Amino acid sequence: MSEVVPITLLPPRGFELLDQTRLPGEERTFKVATVEAACEAIASLRVRGAPLLGVAAAATMAVAAETTDASNASLEAAAALIGSVRPTAVDLGVRAAQALAVARSLAAVPDQRRTILWAFAARLLDERRAEDLAMGRLGASLFESGTNVLTHCNTGALATGGIGTALGVIRTAWAQGLVQHCYATETRPLLQGARLTMWELARLGLPATLLPDTAAASLIASGRVQAVITGADRIAANGDTANKIGTYGLAVLAARHRVPFYIAAPTSTFDATCPGAAAVPIEFRDEREVGGFGAERWSPEGSPAYNPAFDVTPAELISAFVTERTIIRPPYAESMGELLTAAH
Repeated sequence: MSEVVPITLLPPRGFELLDQTRLPGEERTFKVATVEAACEAIASLRVRGAPLLGVAAAATMAVAAETTDASNASLEAAAALIGSVRPTAVDLGVRAAQALAVARSLAAVPDQRRTILWAFAARLLDERRAEDLAMGRLGASLFESGTNVLTHCNTGALATGGIGTALGVIRTAWAQGLVQHCYATETRPLLQGARLTMWELARLGLPATLLPDTAAASLIASGRVQAVITGADRIAANGDTANKIGTYGLAVLAARHRVPFYIAAPTSTFDATCPGAAAVPIEFRDEREVGGFGAERWSPEGSPAYNPAFDVTPAELISAFVTERTIIRPPYAESMGELLTAAH
């Protein structure tokens, strides 16, 4: 079976995305040829997943160079706009800033800047694929034969462009005969687990069961789950971790029932400038997402809703972090400092 391809670079004409809002019903791609179109795709979650957003950010900077004079001012404006669209995912702003730095390192020659920015985006995508494979191999070592694992949101190929972070670990452990079953939360309110993770698991042929978010406590308490693993959108210097809303609750449940709770994320997701939970910017989304899905409404029109896209799990609830370099274990003040020093 062919791998999922969520992004395809098409220099100098832009790039192509698999529209994730249409899955699983329709596999439809669309072309992005302007910065504005890229930002709309990011904001509407037609492209999503922290690592893949980093690649999309770099590709959008290349598009900015193609569609403007590629001057410092034009590229600075594009980088600022890109980084503001979804503030919690650290890769988005960081990769846009890195692309800007790459362009600034050259003389202000438009064609040179365009060429080097496309090359930068392509290199990031290649690195992402290699890092996912390394993360999968390392993370698989955490599981024993016969493990049933629970995951939240979507962390597969759709979220990275490679094999995925947490889902990449799961599929690698399954291929090695260690994981026997995957449970996936539906991930309200936009159902990334039900729509995207279950779609990826079905394509892989990996045995899986979907559950309502509200059934996670019952499932974990039943003893059917031996491990929980999710991805991350930003990991603070002390190990506090921002991820899809509902992750914190799963971590608390896992701790209560002595089930290991793991985070799988590349080193690019670690933010050395963020000291802890209080400094993590949390994205709040449209209240209408909670009261219905698409054109279907089940709450009275205008109903107020609390709709944070992310929550932050305290480091003390995380059993280990899986990266492409190593597995990080407590005490995080020491082990994470070593990783960040090595990475930079």
